Amino acid sequence: MTFYWGKNVTILFDFWRTNSWLSYSLSLLALFLASAFYQYMEDRRVRFKILAESKPASAEPSIETPLLYGRVIWGWSLARSATAVLFTVNSAIGYMLMLAVMSFNGGVFIAIVVGLGVGYLVFRSGGGDEVLVTIDNPCACA
Repeated sequence: MTFYWGKNVTILFDFWRTNSWLSYSLSLLALFLASAFYQYMEDRRVRFKILAESKPASAEPSIETPLLYGRVIWGWSLARSATAVLFTVNSAIGYMLMLAVMSFNGGVFIAIVVGLGVGYLVFRSGGGDEVLVTIDNPCACA
């Protein structure tokens, strides 16, 4: 398999075919936005995980305690369950982007990589006032 350049590409599903420059351009825009959204969701997940782990659930919540701290479902805190849901959604988006790149179209590849870069710059690069976090999983989809 090699990369090819052209407007005729099938992306993810048989019904998502491009046969004109307009449909190809709109598809590249959609993939760019999905890639940036992936970075946004990853930022939300990491921030939510930090919030969930910052203060253990106490038996007696105060007025300042967020609603997710005191809730427990099947032995799991609601904050931990919500973090798992965000991880699942973000993993699904990441794998769909990977499969789109496997169409081997050069424009699709560039749209996704640039979208990931712009999304990282906008949502995850930080403004200097954020706490640096070391994530224990080096996998790009985590």
